[in-house]
Amino acid sequence: MHIGIDLGSRKAKFALFDGERTLRLADHDTVTFYKRYGRLEGEELALDLAASGIFTPAELASATVVVTGYGRNTLALKGARIISEIRAHVGGALFQTGLREFTLLDMGGQDTKVALVRGGKLADFVMNDKCAASSGRYLENMAAILEVSLDELSTHWEEPVKLDATCGIFGESELIGQILRGHSVERLCAGVNQTLVKRVMPMLKRFPSETIVLTGGVARNGGVVRLLQDETGREVCVPLHPQHNGAIGCAAMA
Repeated sequence: MHIGIDLGSRKAKFALFDGERTLRLADHDTVTFYKRYGRLEGEELALDLAASGIFTPAELASATVVVTGYGRNTLALKGARIISEIRAHVGGALFQTGLREFTLLDMGGQDTKVALVRGGKLADFVMNDKCAASSGRYLENMAAILEVSLDELSTHWEEPVKLDATCGIFGESELIGQILRGHSVERLCAGVNQTLVKRVMPMLKRFPSETIVLTGGVARNGGVVRLLQDETGREVCVPLHPQHNGAIGCAAMA
């Protein structure tokens, strides 16, 4: 058995793998999970996976564990191997899609990663972890201003209202201004989704390929997927479990 753990900034994701297929997936709010099952030991965070109930005692006793994510370097988990986020996400995309040539676009809660995969191996990558304006947090903030759910936001891509601000904070002010101008909520939702796509375009242009594999929580936004296809002219492939891709990659590489 193999266990993969992706400690994201917003969600902690878990995968159990038997060497051929994924047997179980789980996720928890990261802060809540740390509060319930974590404790400080010196300067490291120890997690009580047994108490979480995600895995059985037998699974924990026999499984190899691989960890990645935002909190990987502060975690104390006996016997666990730590790998980089890029390596985990590329591994997950390879396993889930079966593709060997693609550009990986991982859009998480607070950062965005783009990687070029050639012949099933990582060729190059770039990350934006300095600003959350091209991440899921931006969508959450904009949805709150528009008073819509993330599910509702994700259904809109037609006739987007143009939003020019490149900063998430200024983007909030710009969106409020467009609301006051009387634009429909549907067009404003489409505009928010379009803005996110435009912000990742410079990263994508560095690594051209025929197929984009989109992972992370943002991959569940159908509006972003549609606009990404239109903007790039490329095929956009969303794996079956985009938000658990990093955990699956860890488990598959354990």
